[in-house]
Amino acid sequence: MQEYTTPSTLTVADDVTTITRIQRLRRERPTLPLFKRRGDSGHWITVTAGQFADEVDAVAKGLIAAGVERGDRVALLSSTRYEWSLLDYAIWRAGGITVAIYETSAPDQVHWILSDSAAKLLLIENDAQRAKHGDVIAEASALNETLVIDDGAVAELRKRGADVPDSALDEREAAAGASDAATMIYTSGTTGRPKGVVLTHRNFISETEAVRNAVGTGLVEGKSTLLFLPLAHVFARVVAVGCVENGVVLGHTNDIPNLVPDLGVFQPNYVLSVPRVFEKVYNSAQQNAEDGGKGAIFEKAAATAIDYSRSLDSGGPGLVLRLKHTLFDKLVYGKLRAALGGHCEAAVSGGAPMGERLGHFFRGVGIPVYEGYGLSETTAAVTANNEDHFRIGSVGRPVPGVSVGIADDGEVLLKGPVVFTGYWQNPDATAEAIHDDWFHTGDIGRLDDGYLYITGRKKELIVTAGGKNVSPAQLEDTIRAHPMVSQCLVVGDQKPFIGALITIDAEAAPGWLERHGLPADTSMEELAKNPELRAEFDEAVKAANAKVSAAEQIKKFDVLATDFTIDTGELTPTLKLKRNVIHDTYKQAIADLYS
Repeated sequence: MQEYTTPSTLTVADDVTTITRIQRLRRERPTLPLFKRRGDSGHWITVTAGQFADEVDAVAKGLIAAGVERGDRVALLSSTRYEWSLLDYAIWRAGGITVAIYETSAPDQVHWILSDSAAKLLLIENDAQRAKHGDVIAEASALNETLVIDDGAVAELRKRGADVPDSALDEREAAAGASDAATMIYTSGTTGRPKGVVLTHRNFISETEAVRNAVGTGLVEGKSTLLFLPLAHVFARVVAVGCVENGVVLGHTNDIPNLVPDLGVFQPNYVLSVPRVFEKVYNSAQQNAEDGGKGAIFEKAAATAIDYSRSLDSGGPGLVLRLKHTLFDKLVYGKLRAALGGHCEAAVSGGAPMGERLGHFFRGVGIPVYEGYGLSETTAAVTANNEDHFRIGSVGRPVPGVSVGIADDGEVLLKGPVVFTGYWQNPDATAEAIHDDWFHTGDIGRLDDGYLYITGRKKELIVTAGGKNVSPAQLEDTIRAHPMVSQCLVVGDQKPFIGALITIDAEAAPGWLERHGLPADTSMEELAKNPELRAEFDEAVKAANAKVSAAEQIKKFDVLATDFTIDTGELTPTLKLKRNVIHDTYKQAIADLYS
């Protein structure tokens, strides 16, 4: 078995928790800026370490008054906002365990999480969500109360806790330890019933320290980032905790339609996101250029950025390439950097693999995207690229304290202080995932000089009727690079050849229709059958096929009139395909590929 370890001297003391840092900052550096929260008029208000710690204490007292005991589960269902982090830390301060629930979760998912975790209290964002989940909330037998954030849940908790003495918090803190459970994050359930991943305070502290050492300048006091990923996802959660631990100013936003203006005002030093967002940034820039009659210029600029980035790994750019890069920096690249606020030094991508093409494009533009790899079970990143060790196409080397192994069948194995100890009340699933001292990820990969490359997922591998193993991810990633493609599902398990279902990006459709002289009210059904669009998608499929062997190539595809969405249950909240759901929903469309 291949194995690579990055050593670490970090030891997390038994009495350290995620609360330890804000307590120390309140005593020693209460004026240190920790957050920027959006005010009523939309401007950003600085929250210092002392202010945040005091708010946490006041809300934690309210939780105690509401009956939250040590070890009780408190569910938090909300979009990304300042109150999410405030309530999260308050739950920890009260000795509770935060059960994170995505705001996009379906009622049956919420029902399962509330019942499985036996959450005592639910903190939900707004009345619409409360109404949506009203029936399952009523059925949650362990649930004592539901408080609505937009209806003043924070103020209500502060009011209830007014008479709770400081000694109650001191007692909870004295009883807390690094090995205590801090949160439960439920898996996305792409292949079955979600499992509750239990992460401890030690997991979080180990992760934030390891990532700080691995990422370097990104988690340095005084830097800032604007968080827009869902905080129910482990990646965003670790970012939030890591910012507090390292003095990075953190802002929250859930206003995705106005994300670009927010970035312009907030001016973050780092952007953290999932690959699909970077794909959308690229595709939108390309689409806008084409809509403005500058598509050819953008294509040349993109090719130059990619060539420039590739040259950095092979001796550096020549004179002609440098001149072209300088020209396009003024025409194109500078505008892209300005769209991210003008102060963005780099970005971090996680949650899913990002294509090599995108990695070279953004580095060539001047915004290197450091890709990492991790799972909920590993408290986010176990490997990461950084400015000193950077290989585009890889997910980096192990962060300090982590060992990566490659089993004989190619499965990625992990161990280290960031790895969880088990699933909530599910010993069978725990034993299946952790054995022989290794956590078995289910991902397929390879190691090269310590750099990990993820090549697929065991449960996603397609085995054709001819016995050929095909990993769909690379094909799907390449096809999604087309600006009119929203999603792509590669199929072909036990079939004679590989096929694909492609969906149309509704946001890009109006510009495409205008450029092709078609009516703006053209339906998606008509567009899916349009021969010109299908010809473009055919070229995208050919580009994907050029990267794989003949047996792995897509022989037939169809274009769907409807997209895969979170609301229909076909995508996870982090935009991963729920393959089993899509296979069931579109079983006739898949069957038609082979008829």
